[in-house]
Amino acid sequence: MTLWQPSASRTALLARQSLYQTIRRYFAEQGVLEVDTPILGQAPVSDPNIDVMSIDLVHTDTRRYLHTSPEYAMKRLLCAGSGDIYQICKVFRAGEAGQRHNPEFTMLEWYRLGWSLSQLMDEVATIVHQSLETRWPTLPVLHFSYAEAMQRFVDIDVHRATDSELAVIGTTLAGQDLGLSRDGWLDIIMSHQVEPALPSDTLVFINDFPASQAALAQVTTNVDGIPVAQRFELFFNGTELANGYFELTDPVEQRQRFQQERERGTLDLARPLDENLLAALASGLPSCVGVAMGLDRLLMHQQQASAIAEVLSFDWTRA
Repeated sequence: MTLWQPSASRTALLARQSLYQTIRRYFAEQGVLEVDTPILGQAPVSDPNIDVMSIDLVHTDTRRYLHTSPEYAMKRLLCAGSGDIYQICKVFRAGEAGQRHNPEFTMLEWYRLGWSLSQLMDEVATIVHQSLETRWPTLPVLHFSYAEAMQRFVDIDVHRATDSELAVIGTTLAGQDLGLSRDGWLDIIMSHQVEPALPSDTLVFINDFPASQAALAQVTTNVDGIPVAQRFELFFNGTELANGYFELTDPVEQRQRFQQERERGTLDLARPLDENLLAALASGLPSCVGVAMGLDRLLMHQQQASAIAEVLSFDWTRA
């Protein structure tokens, strides 16, 4: 293998250029502002399920964190009165490079003020369809709640199943007891049984996640009075493409969630909290929804690529 050569073909590079043009044209027509925020920040994401990368600046005793999403900085812009915004940028998440993951990848993230999650899901479907219509002129759309998906594809009542019941199912699927938390086993069940069973050539939205998986989303109650997170994920042909939230605007609740992660021992105590984000929320975040979408995976589907390296100019092994 000659590592100096690109991992993507010129056709794939042209497809990436066309995809960016399609996205920028759509948002320009919608009057959504394109923004640019720092890649290096003073504080990392608070989500314990995301592994961050950091650098230590020589001779300054200063650490900076490569962002895993532009979310925190974009929310500060929203608090400052930016209005609807979007961004296409490189983001970084530690982990082994593989068929569907490159530690450095491209994300599209955008926010809509005063919108509902339903409106945002419709817009996500529109953008994905515009990006894939050369291969899929029509794309059916399905919606499941998290509980409906678990009931249909795993035959469990996820909100009433005990931790031990979930652990038994997860251990069987994983082939070993990984000693995970309830949410950890739910992730195994979702990735190993639900996602592979979803209809093909169909945009499948799953929403109303367990309240324990709210992250930066608001929590409400469903028709059965059970607390659920106001967030969704989009799946297409075996991959997760997008993750959206009805954004939490309460700075006190946000700080409490950050602290709860620390108390559970799920968050590295060495990670500083993003006080700039919390200060921005205290000044007032407008009611909004937001979503992040992986553009490399979207390109993989468009180009029918078998590995993410095929749509990257230089993948992790050649960077």
